[in-house]
Amino acid sequence: MEKNIVSNYGNKLRLRVCGICIKNGKLLMIKHTGVGKHNELWIPPGGGVEYLESTEIALKREFMEETGLEIEVKQFLFGNEQIQKPLHAVELFFEVEQTGGTLKKGHDPEHNNEEQIITEVKFVTFEEIAVINKDKLHSCLQNLSDVKSLLNMRGNFKFC
Repeated sequence: MEKNIVSNYGNKLRLRVCGICIKNGKLLMIKHTGVGKHNELWIPPGGGVEYLESTEIALKREFMEETGLEIEVKQFLFGNEQIQKPLHAVELFFEVEQTGGTLKKGHDPEHNNEEQIITEVKFVTFEEIAVINKDKLHSCLQNLSDVKSLLNMRGNFKFC
């Protein structure tokens, strides 16, 4: 795990919001480097909630930063507690809908330009997700086969 990942996110509890954005049957995903067992991780857009920031505002901000898209937050879907020492996050997943903007590879403001961890942003089919090495895929997506199974997830999970 990269040093800046641990220094920015490690050894503390983080509250994260994540957006499930579906367009034409495809899921919006972000490829990060320096994260995960193989220093690569595909996850839905999202990030940390700042002090005194609502989850809805945080999710809209994260989408704009990471993807260039404006969104409407629809419904809460599920929660996940991710514990992989030194990282510990409680993640809240929401269904979102694109309302504007243009899809682009964004940035992570917690990292300077030379240490950016976002390497790719794109809508992917569930067939494409199925062939990604499971160790390179967010744990909540590892055993899903279609949009319906993702949007029907409810509850609090520990996918670690």
